[in-house]
Amino acid sequence: MGRTNPTFRDLIGRFEDRWQPFRRALRHEDQVRFDRLLAHARRHADAGGTLNHESPVVPLLVSVAIAQERRIDELEARIEAADSED
Repeated sequence: MGRTNPTFRDLIGRFEDRWQPFRRALRHEDQVRFDRLLAHARRHADAGGTLNHESPVVPLLVSVAIAQERRIDELEARIEAADSED
């Protein structure tokens, strides 16, 4: 028997399709940033799929927030390392 619910990866794809007019209206450099945000969501698709949330946008946004937190941590570590070299 087949799946009754689409996978989280399918939901991300549908989100991406629905938001294409918005993406096209962005400046080129922001289109790249938009694509990067969705790449973060795809990277966390396994975790998002376990939630089966009634609104797939919620785990998508949390995935993006987690990725941005990781990037902030990495940048703060680089700043601290540069400060300790002085």
